[in-house]
Order: sequence, then structure tokens, then C-alpha cells
Amino acid sequence: MRAERLIIDDGSIDVFSSLLKIAIQGFRDMRPKISTLVIVAIAIAGGSAFAVNRKTAMPTAPAVPPPVSVVAGSVTSQDVPIYLRGIGTVIAYNTDVVGSQIQGQLTQIAFKEGQTVHAGDLLAQIDPRPYQAQLDQTTATRDRDQAQLTNSLANLDRYSRLAGNGYATPQLLDTQKAQVAQLQNAVKSDEALIEQAKVQLEYTRLTSPISGITGVRQVDVGNIIHPTDANGLVVVTQIEPISLIFTLPETYLPQIQQQMERGKTLKVLAYSQDDTIQLDQGKVDLINNQILQTTGAVQIKAEFPNTAHRLWPGELVNARLLLETRHNGVTVPAGAVQQGQQGPYAYVIKPDNTVEKRNITVAQISGGQALIGSGLAAAEQVVVDGQYRLQPGSHVTILHGKAAEEAAAQSAQQIAIP
Repeated sequence: MRAERLIIDDGSIDVFSSLLKIAIQGFRDMRPKISTLVIVAIAIAGGSAFAVNRKTAMPTAPAVPPPVSVVAGSVTSQDVPIYLRGIGTVIAYNTDVVGSQIQGQLTQIAFKEGQTVHAGDLLAQIDPRPYQAQLDQTTATRDRDQAQLTNSLANLDRYSRLAGNGYATPQLLDTQKAQVAQLQNAVKSDEALIEQAKVQLEYTRLTSPISGITGVRQVDVGNIIHPTDANGLVVVTQIEPISLIFTLPETYLPQIQQQMERGKTLKVLAYSQDDTIQLDQGKVDLINNQILQTTGAVQIKAEFPNTAHRLWPGELVNARLLLETRHNGVTVPAGAVQQGQQGPYAYVIKPDNTVEKRNITVAQISGGQALIGSGLAAAEQVVVDGQYRLQPGSHVTILHGKAAEEAAAQSAQQIAIP
């Protein structure tokens, strides 16, 4: 009522006083009938002004906003693995260029491109006839020298008996001994030439030096292959096992060394570049003995069995090194974590269905779950979807079932739109 009086005093009284002056002047200058009309007009105008001022002075109650529909998630406590993430390159332990050590014509290709081969498997055949003929020739020379050696040994035996009876001179005996020694060395030389010829003949068979997978064939059947060919016949790459060299910031080095000093085998997971497919699981083999000064990173080499052949030499993959497992770690769905000017935060749903904006710390986000360092407690509920319409204190309605799935899908589409 006091507010109404103030409004009337400040507004309506001024209007009344102005109109009253006009009325008085009308009484003086005009006839009584016109003055009566002026008085009636004054009364109507004053009443209207009073009604308008009274209407504007009445307080209006603010409209209560409707509750916001959101998707909720629970804060859970569980054992959470702590991963260190890096990017690495797959490196084969052995990559061999299968070339020829002799010159000859290829008469057979015994493999298919991309075939898995084992050490010792035949890959190609060089025409062996020239090298077989050379082996036969050296064998014949050895047999000839061996026959001459046999004859010389027989003569030496006879000359020795004659010299003992005084029928042969010492000079003749010494000459025969020298001839025997010469033929013995000739036979040894022939044996060496035979071994060399056998090796040359074995070189006509091009075999795989390691177990692995063949690449693209570089020489076709009928062509002449040379020892000086840079590309050789084919490249064989070892696939099982295989190594991965990846980098991590040097700040993690003390933690990794501490775990390895305890005798713990550090597990490494290899994922595709889009982090959707786990390619293989291996273990840390070694830590490089130098820090990369240009990037401040440490190189780590891991070994993988790669029995499924999902890791390929030269491939870029994402590596996850399992540093430790945090027991009773607090986790929430990754969608609950929001980024603000003061860092990450989440909307916590209170028992009265209002939300509270709470600052949090995030240790890691992996597999759609966020590991919370501080700010949340187990069994609390947080908003997973629909945060863009919320403010601290907003009332919410929690969606369930199909409605929650549709809201999450709609939110995903909105996020995808740039």
C-alpha cells in the first residue's frame, strides 16, 4: 500500500494539479456548460492515470522454468588400469633381401608373392648344369691325382727296400719322397676345389634364410640373375615375433624405471590409429639409452608375438603401456566430464533433482570411462548428456530407457556438427 501511495503522490497528483489549473481557467473564460464538460474530462483522465499507475506498481511473480531432461550416470568405484599413451612404428626384427651369389638363368620360381615361408624353403632354382659339370670335372681331377699318388707311394716303398739293401741311391729315394708329397698336396687341392664346386652347385637353389613373408618378386623365370643385383630376387620379412618402437614424454621415465626395477613385466597394448581395434598385446623389451633431445621423449621397444599378423612392418600404431592398476578408483562415463575456464567439471544431481556444478580432476579417460582424481564420490549421480541447457540449481528430469538413448544420439549429432 505504501508503494501505491508513492506512485499516486508522484504521478497522479501532478496530473490532477495540471488539469485543475485548466479547469479553473475554463470557469473564468467559458460558459458554465463548457466548464462542466471540462471537469468531467478531468475526472476521467485522473481516474485513468490512477488506474495505470496502480497496474504498473503491482509486482509480478517470475515464471518457474520447466525441468531440463537429462541422461544420468552413476559414479562407481572399481580397479582401473593406468595407461601411458604414445605413438610408435612397427619394426621387423629381420628383413632379408634374397639374392644370388652366382650368375645363372632362373629355371623355377617356387613361391608366391605374399606367401609365408620358413627358413630353408626353396624360393627359386638357377640352372645347375654348368655348376654340376664343374663339380664333375674337379672330381675327375682329384681321382687322377689320387691314382698317381697311389703309384708314387708304391714306388717309394720299393725304393725304400732297395736303399736298405744298398741298391738305390739316397738321391733317388729323396726324389720319390718329394713326388709323393707333391701328389698328396695335389689331392688336397682337388678336394678343396670339389668342396667349392659343391657350394656353387648349392647356390643354384635360392632358399629363404629366415621365416617370414615374401614381398614382390623382382626377377622372372628365364631371366639371368646376378650377384650384383641390388633388389635381388625377393625380400623376406620376419613377422613373428615383431617389435614396436614408440615414444613417451621423458617425465614418465622414472615411473617406468621404478616398475621395472621391481621385476615387473610391463604390458603394452597396440591399437589401430583410430583407437578402435586392439591389434596385439606384448611386453616392454628395453628402454633406449638416450633421450631424444629434439623432442624430450624416450624411446621404448616392445615385443609382440603377432601370431595373427595384425602388426605390419612400417605401420603407425597407438601404444598403451600399462603402468599400474589403481584399486578402488572413482570412475564416471566420459560424457559427464565438461571443460570450463577453471578446468574440468561435472554436474552432480542432488536428491532434490537439482544440479550442482562441481570442479573435478581427471587422471585419464580410456574406454569411455574417466578416472576421477578428486571432486566426486562413489554412488553419486552425474549428468552424462544435456549439460548445455543446465545452470547451477536447475531442476532436471532423468530420462530412462529409449528416451535416454534417443537423447544421447541427438547430442552426438549436435556435437558432430561444426
